[in-house]
Amino acid sequence: MTFASLDRLFTPRSVAVVGASDTPMKIGAIPISYLLRQGFTGRILPINPARDTVQGLRAWPSLAAVGEPIDLAIIAVPAQHVAAALDDAIAAQVGNLVMFSAGYAEVDAEGAAEQARLAARARANGIRLLGPNCLGFMNVAQHLYATFSPVVMGGAAPAGSLAVVSQSGAFGAYAYALARARGLGLSYWITTGNEADVQVADGIAWLARDASTRVILVYLEGCRDGARLRAALGAARDAGKAVVAVKVGRTAQGASAAASHTASLAGDDAVYDAVLRADGVWRAHSIDEFFNVGHLLALAPRPSNDTIGLLTVSGGVGALMADDASLAGLTISPMPAEAQAWIRAQVPFAAPGNPVDITGQVTAQPELIEQTARRMLADGGYGSLLVFLAAGGLSDALWPRLEAMAEGLSRDYPDRAVVFCSLFSAERLARLQAAGVAAFADPSAAVRALAGLAFVAAHQRRTHTAAVHIAAPTAPGPLPATEPEALAWLSDAGIPVMPFRVAHDADAAARAANTLGYPVAMKIVSPDIAHKSDVGGVRLGLADAAAVQAAHAAMLTQVQAAAPGARVTGVLVAPLVQGGVECILGMQRDPVFGPMVLFGLGGVDVELQRDVSLRPAPLNDADALAMIQEVRAYPRLTGHRGRPPADIAAIVRALVALSHLACARPDVASIDINPFVALPAGQGGLALDALIVAGTAG
Repeated sequence: MTFASLDRLFTPRSVAVVGASDTPMKIGAIPISYLLRQGFTGRILPINPARDTVQGLRAWPSLAAVGEPIDLAIIAVPAQHVAAALDDAIAAQVGNLVMFSAGYAEVDAEGAAEQARLAARARANGIRLLGPNCLGFMNVAQHLYATFSPVVMGGAAPAGSLAVVSQSGAFGAYAYALARARGLGLSYWITTGNEADVQVADGIAWLARDASTRVILVYLEGCRDGARLRAALGAARDAGKAVVAVKVGRTAQGASAAASHTASLAGDDAVYDAVLRADGVWRAHSIDEFFNVGHLLALAPRPSNDTIGLLTVSGGVGALMADDASLAGLTISPMPAEAQAWIRAQVPFAAPGNPVDITGQVTAQPELIEQTARRMLADGGYGSLLVFLAAGGLSDALWPRLEAMAEGLSRDYPDRAVVFCSLFSAERLARLQAAGVAAFADPSAAVRALAGLAFVAAHQRRTHTAAVHIAAPTAPGPLPATEPEALAWLSDAGIPVMPFRVAHDADAAARAANTLGYPVAMKIVSPDIAHKSDVGGVRLGLADAAAVQAAHAAMLTQVQAAAPGARVTGVLVAPLVQGGVECILGMQRDPVFGPMVLFGLGGVDVELQRDVSLRPAPLNDADALAMIQEVRAYPRLTGHRGRPPADIAAIVRALVALSHLACARPDVASIDINPFVALPAGQGGLALDALIVAGTAG
């Protein structure tokens, strides 16, 4: 699908309004009023068979009566008249429709069916449809207001480089009002409603091509087409456009998740979080953060690294900012020794590390603020600099120096982001923004905004290379039904597994143990038992043949009592792997975004700890390493408390292989490799247990 067809929708030269009215607050009156008042220069075509004129403009009885193609028609009539309006639009060769009308999929199944019929007819006749049940859109630079939202009555937002795409009209209106109140310039404002045709993804992809848009703010409630959304986000990424999203709604996993650790951990919200992160989207968790990050992304340069310098006139606030920056994942490296010595020479009682606290001495030596800021950028090399000025922004004596500082730092350090934190009047805020410096009243909000900026910048710096294609790994016959079959299947796909034997009686188990070497582990083999330890189907540390035979008898008795209907086909015998770090590697096939790969630490306790990371498949080495490094327990892999570091490269290889297996086999719903033991560095890793759950191919 291409998005060139949306050019005519979002940049029309002619706009018709079906249901046009003179009554000021009627839905059919409001867009005409906006178009006239805001100065739209294209043709405005009111459609009303009962009127010769509407709001001083010539009215037409139908779209077809206009007698020439129409770029955009706004449908502002009740649902019972929409089908006739669509017939008229088809006859008039209308290019696009914005449908305000409600009463469709948001109501009931019958409404959903009618919505589908309308969308199919529009699509068959080459008409793009925005809505139904939407508030329309605005092209701010073109003064085009194809909306009936009352928010515009309070005044128009200035033109700028921020775009808003929202599934919710109410949220979109609120976002517009907030942007206007903050003086943020908008390029486009798009609401998608029921998304019978045009989706949020289409808006993102189209805006990725728009020269006036630098940042895309997205409000997302859900997604029906994951590939479409990810392609749009990729288009924005490739065009250098930043995306900030608010994603609402959390969905509990169904009962089927009980069969798989991965399924219970890869919940709906976790999947969205992983997909957005993988595609370089900053996910905001409040409306304030949504706009703070968007504003900073539109204003500031992309920092050249993720380090942050904290310059303060208050030690306490400096500590607060340092805490916030650390929690946000920013790097707070100390100033070089020579630069620290320079700071102490100016203010002997300063704290010169990072945060750099030059104290209230700036009252007597105001030049210290810019001098120290320059030392931090030049010598410290920080990608971002946050300057806390207390109430200094209100000082008439200090203001000229601060304005000159903003202009000078922006000019001399064009690859760094400089943010002031203080109280400023609206006029002074505007002048700082004109100089390329953002300002926030709350230091914690400023840090969070800088974290979003650093995240987007790092993602755009990263080289996006497609993962190397691996020949589709396959296993002969049907999917594995038991653990031994699953281990063999994974081994064929390039994932290392422990050596093992399957035995069908106690004597055979002892012979297998003699061959493999003691101590051994023994586990029940059954296609009906997913978690063997829950029914007593695991024995560990068996030291000799007698112990194996005794454990075999006891284990069968316990399993038969706990799971009397389960089929038992034998036991798996394997050497007891000692040392290393237990991990979980998993895959869950999401119905929207496809296979999601999971990594975590904790073995059988992973669901309690919930310390895991997710990524959409396929992965490359960099993706897999990033997954490993972002779990909280990552230090356990690097040599915690004198233990040898684990073979992280082996985990990376296994995750990449698992991701390609997931892509190659759509008939697999989920895979659990738990535990996967990462042995000491250089010794590799081994899958000790595996569970594969079949799904529906395609």
